[in-house]
Amino acid sequence: MDASGASVRADAAILRERAAACPVMLPDGVPGMIVSRYRELRDFLADPEVAKNARHFAALQEGRIPDQWQLNAFALVNGMTTADGDSHRRLRGLATKAFTPRRVAAMRPWIERLAGDLVAELPGRAGEDGVVDLRAHFAYPLPMGVISELLGVDPAHRDRLHDLTHLLVSTSSSAADAMAAQRAIHGVLADVVAERRARPGDDLTSALIAARDGDRTDGAERLSDEEVTGTLLLMIVAGHETTLNLITNAVRALCGHPGQRDLVLSGEASWDAVVEETLRWDSPVANFPFRYPTTDLDVDGTRVPRGTPVLAGYAAAGRDPREYGPDAGRFDITRPPGTRHLSFGHGAHYCLGAPLARLEAAVALRTLYGAYPRLAMAVDEDGLPPLPGFVGNSVEELPIRLDG
Repeated sequence: MDASGASVRADAAILRERAAACPVMLPDGVPGMIVSRYRELRDFLADPEVAKNARHFAALQEGRIPDQWQLNAFALVNGMTTADGDSHRRLRGLATKAFTPRRVAAMRPWIERLAGDLVAELPGRAGEDGVVDLRAHFAYPLPMGVISELLGVDPAHRDRLHDLTHLLVSTSSSAADAMAAQRAIHGVLADVVAERRARPGDDLTSALIAARDGDRTDGAERLSDEEVTGTLLLMIVAGHETTLNLITNAVRALCGHPGQRDLVLSGEASWDAVVEETLRWDSPVANFPFRYPTTDLDVDGTRVPRGTPVLAGYAAAGRDPREYGPDAGRFDITRPPGTRHLSFGHGAHYCLGAPLARLEAAVALRTLYGAYPRLAMAVDEDGLPPLPGFVGNSVEELPIRLDG
């Protein structure tokens, strides 16, 4: 796997067409595999013989993984994303109680105000050449502001958390930098927990602390300190990095397909359709670590050995012609309603924040294009620097001209 992320799309296509499941080499020469076709990936994600907990990671348990490894943050975080069975149901159940539809729906007016404020500030963010980095000044502060509000994270922590999570999820970071970022994030989140314990509010962190610190005597629903910070880490990363990429990728897609942009501006298609097609066509996550078969599996004729770290190839699956037809590689917001994709996962670990991400992206695009319907990229698509790493899928910056 190209740790720089320079060839995510091309690599995804090659892997998908080679086989449903392919062996890959992970950083530091660690062998793994990737599942890259839609149906096989969907079935793999829901297979009861596939686990998330690293106790099933054979090379790790046998001492063959370096103590400092770029992807340890994905493998070893203690929380919902690496839990299985009853443990996962317990953690997800507690998070779901705090992450209710009511809470998400109540965020809409706040999201709309934040999006409007950020859009109003864009002209002042432009340089002398009239170019503004939409990723830095709109696509990032919107989801980071939303997830921070939901979690009760003080604004003083937000940029620090973003910088650290960027290091954490980028496979191009050195192992030392990735591990140092993980330690630093846990330190920041410990401060967040301490602040919310001292001053509880109507936020997810306070709800998780209450679930942990409640007066139950059987302890069945309580979260440990590690579980609280692990759950918050998941929410911070998934709650802003992926939505940041989604908004960025949607604007890129519309800039590159003016006919599609005109359809939605004329009301012939919806912003929700733009969001769903972007999720399919240009998934915010290219390849997500890890899942581990608990027994040898057969994936369309390819053996996936027990204990292998397997990547979920979302970017490849989203353009699988076996699922979407010969025009799978075309960005088309008029695809039939209900066209499925796997960008939020599938099965027990389906993304808990999917409704919030959809809401944020639709509000962001509607607000942005309501103010600047003819905005255009200031450079060719080929001139955009890719986001480092093979996990996230986007670009590092998005220079645009507001007036086209």
